[in-house]
Amino acid sequence: MRDLSEEQVHRYARHIILPEVGGEGQRRLMDSKVLVVGAGGLGSPVALYLAAAGVGTLGLVDDDLVELTNLQRQILHGTSDIGRPKVESGRDTIAHVNPEVEVRTHLVRLGSGNAMDILAGYDLVVDGSDNFPTRYLANDAARMGGLPLVTGAIFQFEGQVTVFDPRVDVSPCYRCLFPNPPPPGSVPNCAQAGVFGVLAGVVGCIQATEAIKVLTGIGRPLVGSLLLYDALEMSFTKVRVVRDERCPLCGPEPSITSLIDYEHFCGVNT
Repeated sequence: MRDLSEEQVHRYARHIILPEVGGEGQRRLMDSKVLVVGAGGLGSPVALYLAAAGVGTLGLVDDDLVELTNLQRQILHGTSDIGRPKVESGRDTIAHVNPEVEVRTHLVRLGSGNAMDILAGYDLVVDGSDNFPTRYLANDAARMGGLPLVTGAIFQFEGQVTVFDPRVDVSPCYRCLFPNPPPPGSVPNCAQAGVFGVLAGVVGCIQATEAIKVLTGIGRPLVGSLLLYDALEMSFTKVRVVRDERCPLCGPEPSITSLIDYEHFCGVNT
């Protein structure tokens, strides 16, 4: 592990004085490489807080451009960034927050043909995507790559977060929780249904929290638990999630051994 410079000791002082983190935990963060899938509503707070925490390398994968309607919740971008690729806007914002962080930009849509190459070299994946094909893809690719995955989702006033970690024998995966995607068109997107702007901040911050816990080895990550958040009621509910022994991906006799066509699997007409 790298030694902390005097400036780094000052920058991360509030972490270092926490007995659970300390200098060793901070060095673990600085040596970590995290891939953030999606630089939008969830990816924004995730990237900002991981950068502020000192994660050494952050990868941003997204093929979208910043739009005016994004700015209600996607705090990684500003008005002057409209029309720019989100990964480039995010890179510049992160550099302003913490210039020590190396930002790797992947201006592509994560797909079956590039996912394993993109994930290679990272220690953890945070999924902040907004569609089911990418969620299943991120789950399968992280599992096949042996990487822990922090996944989150938001809808109107509700959100959810969980952690899948193939290094933990009893850890389920996304397919254990949702064996089949919802019928096409049954779940409207943000443009159709709307989304409470600060909801993305709350859920994204929880994702960042779980990522830091996994990277530093502190606390009890949400492995085997699904955290549900209701912004209108200001309530949190934790639901137990168990590994499905019949899971086609993480079960004892997997039938999914390579990445598939996820748009076809989810019934999406591309």
